Amino acid sequence: MDNQKYLTETNKQFQNRVIIVTGSTQGSGAETAKLLASRGAKGITICGRNEEKGNNVKKEIEKIGTECIYIKADLENLEDCRKIVSETDKKFGTINSLINSAAYTERGTILSTTPENYEKMFNINTRAPFFLMQDVIKIMIRDKIKGTIAHVLSVAAYSGMPFLTAYSSSKAALGIMIKNVANSVSGHQIRVNGLNLGWTDTPAEDMIQKKFHNADDNWLKKTEEEVPFKRLNKPIDVARALAFMCSNESGLMTGSLIDFDQTVVGWHSYSAYETKILDDSILGE
Repeated sequence: MDNQKYLTETNKQFQNRVIIVTGSTQGSGAETAKLLASRGAKGITICGRNEEKGNNVKKEIEKIGTECIYIKADLENLEDCRKIVSETDKKFGTINSLINSAAYTERGTILSTTPENYEKMFNINTRAPFFLMQDVIKIMIRDKIKGTIAHVLSVAAYSGMPFLTAYSSSKAALGIMIKNVANSVSGHQIRVNGLNLGWTDTPAEDMIQKKFHNADDNWLKKTEEEVPFKRLNKPIDVARALAFMCSNESGLMTGSLIDFDQTVVGWHSYSAYETKILDDSILGE
């Protein structure tokens, strides 16, 4: 019996691969870039608007032993999207994977969303991924690379709260795009998948809770006491899921949108009372 097929050398999982990770100056994107480095990536491009944070993440990745470049970029600008891909190709000579972790959210209902916020949300959440993929896929085809692409979406893409109308719509559009592109490039053996992310503990989420929901400094502790698994998603959870999507571990999977949350779509109660009812019914009380 050949046991070799069951063995995975995690530290060599991304050996000789060049990977772009957007939205990677903090939170899940930064954690993903560092995880890929620890698993043997040859070169990583990180990008974002905050130069100080970007350079700090770059140094951490280089300490792991992976060559890294930081590109200051705002994905609302199409020219910056193009620059991320072209500079990566110029530096490393090819691209094996694209992980799009960048996103923008703003509160707004169907009645209150301004044209400016709508446009910004779709530019970053939908248009940027489209043209990032376009340029990356051209390079993968040029170099005959069986590449992988993974996007971070949101469970809000199923419907979302009333105050997330434009955001939910932009992520739902990205979901359809993923399936269309996955089908389009399957003949080149390029795989494209997405992660429908649930509530996640990140610096951006902390800012959102305080800015839009008047949350205090204890909001995370209070929230984690209420949810089923007693914690929110953490950046390392997201990083591991994205690494799975871009590694050989995910096999032939393409065009898939995986829900990555502790709630089940269609039912969002965290009620301790309902948990007690279930426990009582099992115990026959």
